Amino acid sequence: MNLLETFNRTIDHWISEIPNYSLKELQTKPDSTSWSLGQVYRHLIEETTWYYGQIALSLTETKNQNEEMTDQAKTMFSANEFPDVRIIGDPLISDKVPQPESIDQLYLDMRQLKTDAFVLWQKTADARGKSKHPGLGYFTAQEWFQYVEMHMRHHLRQKARLDTYLAQQ
Repeated sequence: MNLLETFNRTIDHWISEIPNYSLKELQTKPDSTSWSLGQVYRHLIEETTWYYGQIALSLTETKNQNEEMTDQAKTMFSANEFPDVRIIGDPLISDKVPQPESIDQLYLDMRQLKTDAFVLWQKTADARGKSKHPGLGYFTAQEWFQYVEMHMRHHLRQKARLDTYLAQQ
């Protein structure tokens, strides 16, 4: 299975789950330092959109092609997953991720991410450049795709915790 197929499987899971929730459920936060499930979706949309910009940059920018990712990133990529670490956020930071405005908008935005991924993926075969992740060094376009999928999969753990919380309400 190639990276695009793996990404599609992961994003399809996220998309298929949207109709299982009411807008109120998507906006419910377990506590002041946690995100709602809708905020997790908004986070995925915002971050993935930024990652796509990095993919586009790495398709055209060759000056960083000899740069490397950090050792921490190498470990993550080798394991093909983020470390299983839960980050408890500051309420002021968690409030910066917007609540979803509607279920339809979440669905449309997630579908657009999938469409955009397909378009970008078609351009990665001959890419030679790299762009910089703020804390993990330099990634190629294909490494960015792997990172996007790992990031979405990482948040499935958070989604599971939120699902448990919502089921108890």
